[in-house]
Amino acid sequence: MADIIDIDAAVIGAGPAGLMAAEQLAAVGARVVIFDGMGALARKFLLAGRGGLNLTHSEPLPKFLKRYGAAEARLTPAIDAFGPGALRRWADDLGQPTFVGSSGRVFPTAMKASPLLRAWLRRLDAQGVQLGLRHRWHGWDSAGRLVFATPDGERSVAARATVLALGGASWPRLGSDGGWVDVLTAKGVDVSALKPANCGFGVAWSALFADKYQGTPLKNVALAFAEQRVRGEVIITAAGLEGGAIYALSARLRDAVLSDGEARLSIALRPDLDVAALTARLSKPKAKQSMSTYLRKAAGLSPAGIGLLQEAARQDGVALAKLAPDALAALINAVPVRLTSVAPIARAISSAGGIALDEIGDDYMLRKLPGVFVAGEMIDWEAPTGGYLLTACFATAVAAGQGAARWISGAPHQSV
Repeated sequence: MADIIDIDAAVIGAGPAGLMAAEQLAAVGARVVIFDGMGALARKFLLAGRGGLNLTHSEPLPKFLKRYGAAEARLTPAIDAFGPGALRRWADDLGQPTFVGSSGRVFPTAMKASPLLRAWLRRLDAQGVQLGLRHRWHGWDSAGRLVFATPDGERSVAARATVLALGGASWPRLGSDGGWVDVLTAKGVDVSALKPANCGFGVAWSALFADKYQGTPLKNVALAFAEQRVRGEVIITAAGLEGGAIYALSARLRDAVLSDGEARLSIALRPDLDVAALTARLSKPKAKQSMSTYLRKAAGLSPAGIGLLQEAARQDGVALAKLAPDALAALINAVPVRLTSVAPIARAISSAGGIALDEIGDDYMLRKLPGVFVAGEMIDWEAPTGGYLLTACFATAVAAGQGAARWISGAPHQSV
């Protein structure tokens, strides 16, 4: 890339939010350069797409928006403007059609992220977007120019508008390490502490249980915490629990563990059977069967489910064989699991916290830094897996990119 002194727009962060913001700017003829501290683009995006890139979700928009919790009202205008339908049309225009899976999740037909990314980069290249890789942003100099550390030394870049799309702090080895927090707080921007989201939790398993069942899924279970209940699958790890159903509850579980030191999770191993139906099955004579065989045959429990039930009973000093059928049935569909720690943010799928929503105008410009726009996961919102994370990243990037384009053109911008 040629040495750049003055450009229309700098986009800092080469993940999906940064690329989408750059596309919006380039579409109106702005001279755009995407800067990133890594030597390759969209590494976390590519990693997420290895098992099937979940772009968005097909559920009705009112239900979809509820997934953003406290940030719903703030994100709604951006997602209304560029939501699941628009995202699918965008992918189709890149030659990457999508389909709706059995769970309602939306994937590219190719399933992987790499074909979509290649097509996207070809479009950006055709629009004249340039790349500045291995450029780690350090803030601004006294003249208001962006300052980058590069392999060739420090570099200053003057940009009429800047879009920050630096991500949160999950999977820092892929580029999003939260290093931007100190830069913005030094400018007076309110940033909530970054915390793990869509993360696993620690459980004090016995050595026997952890050794025998680590890596084993508990399928078709129901998890409950407070008034929330979700169906799905969890994975037993040597240190605790992780997986889709846990991630769906992770925000409240995390907050409980951080504030109270623990969270009491309830797991229903046979959620399709009520206590009465399960009691009837468990009222059959046990005869000479072992307890494990009896639970497998009478209650239809998997080996891992039986192990979890036995683990909970041991910790509470309960003898399963001495429980009456109705008490055993109740325990099977409300196995208590004590979560005692939150998995490190470096292992979380995403992060919570970030730039406070009150710091951002409707055009996604920072109120305290005119001409600086923000997008994606560095903003204080969170959502479960299932396509909600990427959709909001794309939607806020469209809003920020278009806001930056208006700023460059001198058009009125929305600051309230």
